[in-house]
Amino acid sequence: MKTDRIVNLSRRRFLTKSVAAAAGLTLGVIPIAGAGMRESGPGLAGSAPAEAGDFQPNAFLRISRDNSITVISKHLEMGQGTYTGMATLVAEELDADWEQVRVEGAPADAARYRNLFWGEAQGTGGSTAIANSWLQMRKAGAAARQMLIEAAAKQWQVKPAEIEVKGGIVSHAVSGRKARFGELADAAAEQPVPQDVLLKDQDEFRLIGKRLPRKDSPEKIDGSARFTIDVRLPNMVTAVVAHPPRFGAKVRSFNATAAKAMPGVKYVVQIPSGVAVMAGDYWSAKRGRDALQVEWDESNAFTLSSKQILEQYRALANEPGNVGRNQGDTAGAMTKAAKVMEAEYSVPYLAHAPMEPMDCVVRIDASGCEIWNGEQMNTGDQHAVAAALGIKPEQVRINMLYAGGSFGRRANPKADYVLEAVHIAKALKPGIPVKMIWSREDDMRAGFYRPLFLHRLRAGLNGDNQPTVWQQRIVGQSIMAGTAFESMMIKEGVDQTSVEGAANLPYTLENIQIDLHSPILPVPVQWWRSVGSTHTAFAVECFVDELAEAVGKDPVAFRRSYLTGHSRHLGVLNLAVEKAGWSEPMGPGRGRGVAVHESFNSYVAQVAEVTVRRGVIHVDRVVIAVDCGIPINPDVIEAQMQGGMGYGLAATLASELTFKDGRVEQSNFNDYLSLRIDQMPEVEVYIVPSTEPPTGVGEPATPVIAPAVANAVYAATGQRLRQLPLRLA
Repeated sequence: MKTDRIVNLSRRRFLTKSVAAAAGLTLGVIPIAGAGMRESGPGLAGSAPAEAGDFQPNAFLRISRDNSITVISKHLEMGQGTYTGMATLVAEELDADWEQVRVEGAPADAARYRNLFWGEAQGTGGSTAIANSWLQMRKAGAAARQMLIEAAAKQWQVKPAEIEVKGGIVSHAVSGRKARFGELADAAAEQPVPQDVLLKDQDEFRLIGKRLPRKDSPEKIDGSARFTIDVRLPNMVTAVVAHPPRFGAKVRSFNATAAKAMPGVKYVVQIPSGVAVMAGDYWSAKRGRDALQVEWDESNAFTLSSKQILEQYRALANEPGNVGRNQGDTAGAMTKAAKVMEAEYSVPYLAHAPMEPMDCVVRIDASGCEIWNGEQMNTGDQHAVAAALGIKPEQVRINMLYAGGSFGRRANPKADYVLEAVHIAKALKPGIPVKMIWSREDDMRAGFYRPLFLHRLRAGLNGDNQPTVWQQRIVGQSIMAGTAFESMMIKEGVDQTSVEGAANLPYTLENIQIDLHSPILPVPVQWWRSVGSTHTAFAVECFVDELAEAVGKDPVAFRRSYLTGHSRHLGVLNLAVEKAGWSEPMGPGRGRGVAVHESFNSYVAQVAEVTVRRGVIHVDRVVIAVDCGIPINPDVIEAQMQGGMGYGLAATLASELTFKDGRVEQSNFNDYLSLRIDQMPEVEVYIVPSTEPPTGVGEPATPVIAPAVANAVYAATGQRLRQLPLRLA
């Protein structure tokens, strides 16, 4: 049994870089005087201003005299477990008692809270929260721990190496002296900030890797969790907006007489995106909007249908596109092929449809602009708002609340709904707060979507019936074009997010070519949970099954043959098929399908078991294996695998957003179908043990389920379904 982690250097790694330089911390022992408290509550940045004497060794941690420990999360908690993950990393190295720890969202401040993978930008997305915070948050905890030890050693007149920290207690075994963190807060604040810190080895972890209870659950269970809709400010009005019925349309004129006559309606103003109606409550504002008379200028409006878009995409797929990967001589190899296979796969537009639709609270006054919302793109929104108001970014203060889901929607590259709320507040007298709320129908018909994509695939087999060439042509709108990420993410005409999951095809083939067409349409699009992999995994993993059948191999055996050099793909594949009982026979009308895919540096394999009865696909069981590096919290990982798979299963079986004459046909969950509880299969999740740095789990399960189910349906029925959502003939 170890008695002193500081002395036991042989089992630790010594990090020589300074905490400030390597971890991006803003260090400084700051006993912050209690500031004037604004709106407060759980999950709200700055909700508990530091009291005089609080020990705040860095930007991510605060220890109060009452022994409470506050972790400041630079990443949004939108249901994915980020707050629990951030707290775990800090508490592990601090050796805190888990019950002492609480979490609050960080303010918008890229200098202190930037996403280390995103340059000088703060935000949550791309399954990067844990991955980019892995060392940063641990160093924050380790720095505070060292300062507490130094403070205790000085008070007790003992050597620091003789002091142990465990479960929130600092103790000296020889003298029997003990102190809680809060008792040492004042003294610790006087210590110099350590420039070198020691981090635990993996075998010393006490919290990392354990199924700790989530930090956001109690507040969400008892109703005290603060979401945007919960914010109440003096003199606040609630706003709803009338948006154009077609993209590209604009307000020609409007008559607000009937709207203003509705009880409770206070203001009606035109803004760039439509006409806003404000009242003292949501229902009154909505009734006012319903009574509003708007004449729309549709001279430049979008008028195509989904069918027409797909026809245009098919025509584009007949011509070469911009090359995303070119390996070997695909044209020559295809000419020499003894057999050529071809298939077309397509996926529709999809809404994000988070449980909490878009909402935002804004107050503009002489000091600047203050925002309360479930903030996912902190820096982007901060700069967009500053530009719209002609003020400095630091004058835009953003309070990060909980978000009721997002799936990418709140990280809008154009700050759409946030700017809409700002434009409304700007139209009123300074100081009047505005709470803007979108209905489900608003977001479904005037929001941003996962693009419609078409894939044209060809493969050539040689005389030995072995595949030697793979060609894949992808057609779909770019989500990066016209955004701040364009210069970084679009190379030689290829949006890297459109081809991810295809351009990095892991299968060992001599000749591979991936090319892309990115047609320009006025339909607004952006990233959707798992981004490019949402469509590439479906096309790739289904076509791999087609190749396996063509060469007469079992789908698993075929993948094993062509995944040489990809041990982590093989690791999850082998674990999933073993746990699923891949070789066990299935009864009539039943089938088993497999898919394996890497996204966001995490590896996921899924085996789906389906039953087809009277033309209806029933997914009975899904076995998931995931390799996400060192598992921080297995319970959160398991939940994200289940939820991510379920989100993808909805798009596999039901979800579809379609256009007719340029109008979105769906409006709410009655016609934009999500997964129902009776459609959720039995799910088993297995985590591959790892010593690799942790990677994301919020998105990687989503893209794998569609090909696994489609392949299972083929096994059950003999029908190849190449279009989502899956529909049997």
